[in-house]
Amino acid sequence: MVEYIIIVVIVAIAAIAIFGVFSDTIREKLGGAVAELGGDSGAKDAALDTTSHDLLKHLDRDGAN
Repeated sequence: MVEYIIIVVIVAIAAIAIFGVFSDTIREKLGGAVAELGGDSGAKDAALDTTSHDLLKHLDRDGAN
């Protein structure tokens, strides 16, 4: 049973690391998808202008900007 917990922890750490490395690319791709689906292009531009570091620095405790 302990082996499964270790595997889950390793997968979670890997997922966090991958998201941290590719977060700007993921944000850009999602912004493009939203624009193609008829969303607000201003929101896409605002998301692309903000880096991950700046976004995380200005988060409130509840996760809102």
